[in-house]
Amino acid sequence: MSKQTVEIFDTTLRDGEQVPGCKLDAVSKLQIAERLDQLGVDIIEAGFPISSPGDFKAVVSISEIVKNARVCGLTRAVKKDIDVAAEALQKAKRPRIHTGIGTSDSHILYKFNSTREKVLERAFEAVKHAKSYVEDVEFYAEDAGRTENEFLARVCEAVIEAGATVLNIPDTTGYCLPEQYGAKIKYLKEYVKGIEKATLSCHCHNDLGLATANSIAGVINGARQIECTINGVGERAGNTSLEEVVMVLRQHSHLGLDTNINATLLNDTSQMVSESMGMPVQPNKAIVGANAFAHSSGIHQDGVIKKRETYEIIDPADVGVDQSAIILTARSGRAALAYRAKNLGFELNKKQLDKVYLEFLKVADAQKEVNDKDIPLIIEASNL
Repeated sequence: MSKQTVEIFDTTLRDGEQVPGCKLDAVSKLQIAERLDQLGVDIIEAGFPISSPGDFKAVVSISEIVKNARVCGLTRAVKKDIDVAAEALQKAKRPRIHTGIGTSDSHILYKFNSTREKVLERAFEAVKHAKSYVEDVEFYAEDAGRTENEFLARVCEAVIEAGATVLNIPDTTGYCLPEQYGAKIKYLKEYVKGIEKATLSCHCHNDLGLATANSIAGVINGARQIECTINGVGERAGNTSLEEVVMVLRQHSHLGLDTNINATLLNDTSQMVSESMGMPVQPNKAIVGANAFAHSSGIHQDGVIKKRETYEIIDPADVGVDQSAIILTARSGRAALAYRAKNLGFELNKKQLDKVYLEFLKVADAQKEVNDKDIPLIIEASNL
């Protein structure tokens, strides 16, 4: 079955960098941008050019070095923002301007003190102005997750008419359930006039832990771009995790969807971003966490040693991890102990293993984890 491509829009360098205390220096930004290009990311959102001189320079520098991906600059629906973004993107081989405005009644009333009609007009004019600079213009309808579908469809029609090539439908507050977000994408796909001229994009936040699920629901219902970050970094509870959506689509091949990402670089890229931002990856993080392929339960260890697929749906090598980890604790069984001992050159028969295991449990009860350096001492203490 031929697969349709879901483009990956990485915003680690823009939305991801908005995490308090995770400001990246210029060198780190360029290193990460180069890695994202190697990773196979389709669009790199390099920054918000008008926000600061540093962000402007970063977008200019990234535009100069990126070879394959489209380089994107964020703006508000403000002419000056768009002018500055266009200037910053001048050296990009494939520039994109990402402009937009809040569309929910909450944003229109309390943020802009405006009306739906005025917001509709601002959206149209912003895209039209951006289109005078670049061919590729993405429009974001901020807080689309809480925007009434009929009005959201009107906004989409207006910006398509103005020349938008991508329609970003953000669940800005992470409010939606997957079925709600999927239904919203389906509604736009079915009812927006001229929708075939633009790509629908998912931009989901993780306030309720549903960012990945919502993004997958979006592409199942017709979106063909996912906006995400390495390690799911981002404001508040973070953004959709790039590594998660990539591997969900790869594991569920029956969906007929895939990305251009070289997944073998995921683990290394995760570590690069974590170190650059000074933001550790939680150990139980899906795909790239330290424990993602680690097993400490005896039952699990026995199964994985006999056949990895009994407890792992992803081959660690597919995401750049050397191998599964068998962690020895008081909950480990004889199979795991024999496996680790054999890796160190100790072949134990059943009688020997029984004796060593009793000694092992004493050590395991006294410390959280038994390491390779402990095993020879345990065997020696067993008086084989």
